[in-house]
Amino acid sequence: MRCFYSHDFELVLPSDHPFPMDKFRVSKDMLVEGGVIKPEEIVEVRMADSHILQRVHDRDYLGKIYSCAVDRKEELRLGLPVTPQLYRRSATEVEATRMACRAALEEGVAVCLAGGTHHAFREHGEGYSVFNDVAAAIRDLQDWRSGIKVMVVDTDAQQGNGMNAILQDDPRVFTYSIHVGKNYLTNQCSGTMDVETVRYVEGEMYLKQLFSTLAAALDVFSPDLVIWIAGADNHLNDRFGQMMLTLKDMQRRDEVLLKAMIRNRIPIAVLYGGGYNRQPEFTAKIHRNTVAMAKKLAQEYRGI
Repeated sequence: MRCFYSHDFELVLPSDHPFPMDKFRVSKDMLVEGGVIKPEEIVEVRMADSHILQRVHDRDYLGKIYSCAVDRKEELRLGLPVTPQLYRRSATEVEATRMACRAALEEGVAVCLAGGTHHAFREHGEGYSVFNDVAAAIRDLQDWRSGIKVMVVDTDAQQGNGMNAILQDDPRVFTYSIHVGKNYLTNQCSGTMDVETVRYVEGEMYLKQLFSTLAAALDVFSPDLVIWIAGADNHLNDRFGQMMLTLKDMQRRDEVLLKAMIRNRIPIAVLYGGGYNRQPEFTAKIHRNTVAMAKKLAQEYRGI
């Protein structure tokens, strides 16, 4: 099972910044050192070509990020310092997701050891999302195979508003999201199926909502590929997620969702999504567990 990664995923942030930027490296090391992923299964990626980004973002916006020409208000909306490294980091994440989607179609299951920047809009970014890797990967797939049907399954605790805005009104794309109904986002944008949970939802209620509504989505849309934004911010100790899932609940989420796709031979590309746990390295552990479950089930059902 190929996993796509880059050392460029990690930016230097202020010590008090809430984004756990080391989670990409730490989770990758956990996977390799624990024997879940072999070193040769880690594929180092480069930046996405500019034409990939231009399929989903305005040139003016791309130019502002590249040249660090954003004002303070725009930088605050992004939540990340706009430095020369930010463009490279964000464009590399797009490429990792793009390659993971291609690999999933070839092999059944693949992982981007990052990704899920679903708050990025065509003309601006927000919520730690600079470029929309999911939308860019889908447009790339459509250029390659125009009739391909893609379902985005978004179990991040927050709605992918920018992703929904970019992909709206495309009958080849189905965006499913289960998220807290009222969170910090004031500009939510409807997807194909939005499932709202109550704030501080507990595991049993959440899992029941997820499994029943996702089954309904798959009844009406038969995808050629699923892109899963897993999310680690559902955990009860997350700073921003506003959900109350335990680690066991999240492992159950991963197992049932992955098994549904893999057993039914629906190719799936797994992305990290958000996660801001108060306990150091716990976000990385949750991501590590999701990848480990994907590898376990891929081996059981596909021999990957």
